[in-house]
Amino acid sequence: MVLVRLLLFLGLAVILSAFAAFLITKDRRYLRFIAKTLIFSIAFFIGLMLFYSGSLIQIDI
Repeated sequence: MVLVRLLLFLGLAVILSAFAAFLITKDRRYLRFIAKTLIFSIAFFIGLMLFYSGSLIQIDI
């Protein structure tokens, strides 16, 4: 759980620093980087939640 919080914090730090770089330079590639980072982060955390919920549900066959 600590690793998940660390990854969440690092992702937020990357997004905020890229947004700050966009505000300073007005270069649109930072907005594309933010969008790609958000999409990857959301997909990663959805996959992580599915894996965690699957490990909680144990089906005996």
